[in-house]
Amino acid sequence: MKQKSLYNCQQCGFQSPKWLGRCPDCGAWNSLAEETVTITAKGSPPRLTASLGRPQRLHEVDASEEDRLQCGISEFDRVLGGGVVPGSLILIGGDPGIGKSTLLLQAVGRLAASGIALYVSAEESTKQIKMRADRLGVADGQLYLLAETALEAILDRVRELKPAFLVIDSIQTIFTAALESAPGSVSQVRECAGRLMQTAKVDGIPTFLVGHVTKDGAIAGPRVLEHLVDTVLYFEGNPGHPYRILRAVKNRFGSTNEIGVFEMKESGLSEVANPSELFLAERAEGATGSSVVASLEGSRPILVEVQALVSGSSLGTPRRTTMGIDHNRVSLLVAVLEKKVGLSLLAQDIFVNVAGGVKLDEPAADLAVMAALASSHMNRPIPPRAILFGEVGLAGEVRAVSRPELRVKEAARLGFTRCLLPQGNLKNLDAPSGMELIGVRSAAEALEGLFE
Repeated sequence: MKQKSLYNCQQCGFQSPKWLGRCPDCGAWNSLAEETVTITAKGSPPRLTASLGRPQRLHEVDASEEDRLQCGISEFDRVLGGGVVPGSLILIGGDPGIGKSTLLLQAVGRLAASGIALYVSAEESTKQIKMRADRLGVADGQLYLLAETALEAILDRVRELKPAFLVIDSIQTIFTAALESAPGSVSQVRECAGRLMQTAKVDGIPTFLVGHVTKDGAIAGPRVLEHLVDTVLYFEGNPGHPYRILRAVKNRFGSTNEIGVFEMKESGLSEVANPSELFLAERAEGATGSSVVASLEGSRPILVEVQALVSGSSLGTPRRTTMGIDHNRVSLLVAVLEKKVGLSLLAQDIFVNVAGGVKLDEPAADLAVMAALASSHMNRPIPPRAILFGEVGLAGEVRAVSRPELRVKEAARLGFTRCLLPQGNLKNLDAPSGMELIGVRSAAEALEGLFE
């Protein structure tokens, strides 16, 4: 056995025999860190393997749906696809202090009612976890706590205890003695996650991993970590708002479009069963530059307020500031308003915000953003009981969007009486009681219908 030094990229895992200022694989600057690797006589590092079973013919495989385990937090179960799948490996990332440990402690506290749950913390002592559990009102049940950083010691306790659920908080602080690199390095994170994945699959233990995030908001460590796990969840939130959104970006056992909405309170995270009412609770009636869009997150319709402020600019290059929506998308819509509708916005400062700290990714919000911009520019309020949704193209046309019936039904339930939607969505769409549906073909036609 001998040792040699390699430089590993902390972003993508690229290895180089010498230090480089920029990673040639992912292009990240100053991301190569020196690590010491032990090489055996055959030239390969020692690895521990476990058998995942024998090969089976296709007709021998049991294709029945595995029973999912409900953790009792409906928002969490929805994002997971209906519950926790036995043997799955789930990675949860988010900013420091966003509530990752709080959510998992509440979840495993309820899961412990149906089996032994082991919560492994490499960053806190068992006393600290106990104090938080008392504040959150977590029942004792069969929940076990372990403060440990060595992977081999953790796996020994797993074999002794044989838990039904396992939580690792966090994967970047766990290390294995098989490697000499520091905890949190690419090789350590990759090896520890691989060993935990083998344990989860062989023993059928659902395992939750907490991951640190970088300045850009991505989970720290190699991207192979996200490819290794079954589900990747991001916990998002604005520090100025008590609301948190749990979003799935990868899910082998369900949809990646579902979101869960929580509110951070002194007693922990509480579910928000009706986020539409929450996001519209403080909307000012009769204010200019305010519109409501019926957005769709997975199978859940959510009504969100879009705010816009258009004012004269004293700068040579007017400002374009956005929060909660893609900056380039707003610039595109401003150009359409300028060219196709005839509003003079080139010399104006433009600010767009999605109230409540929500992020709108789907193009169905285009029509609401344009309406808010036009309302602020003309200083004319949008009717308070009107709602909009639709995608706007570069020619100024309004294109149809998916699932209009869910959007209209949610708007009618919250008391909206007028809905402007793409003409293509009116086919086979029944208007709810008290709701007027207005189909529009272009952005100019939509603004005429609002401000006539």
